[in-house]
Amino acid sequence: MDYDPSDERKAIDDTKAGVKGLLDSGIVEIPRLFIRPPHELADELNMCKSTLQVPVVDLSGIEVEDRRKKIVDEIREAYEKWGFFQLINHRIPSSSLEGMIDGTRKSHEQDAEVKKEYYSSDATAIRVCWNVCVHY
Repeated sequence: MDYDPSDERKAIDDTKAGVKGLLDSGIVEIPRLFIRPPHELADELNMCKSTLQVPVVDLSGIEVEDRRKKIVDEIREAYEKWGFFQLINHRIPSSSLEGMIDGTRKSHEQDAEVKKEYYSSDATAIRVCWNVCVHY
């Protein structure tokens, strides 16, 4: 049985609706593309049992130049190694955070035709979008 995952990926990409589009289409089975072999899952489980932790960057003291340089280095390292990190002591009001979550929810709830304009399976495009978004 020849299976080519790129066929399924192309079918998903062609819809420009992503995984949410699959759900909206009423699928009843998980596409084979998303099913990983047991040995891969076992390897990942072993990795998760290690001491890996999401990097945490503490912004307290950022107004002091030496501390600010250290924080920038911590963010750079976390971004390069992980692609994400948790910020603490950022002093962003919870109302702003709630607004961001609400905006994200509204973005995901837009009509499929609107979302298709922004769809990309290119990971570098997602990173560029994220970099632009974080600066605003």
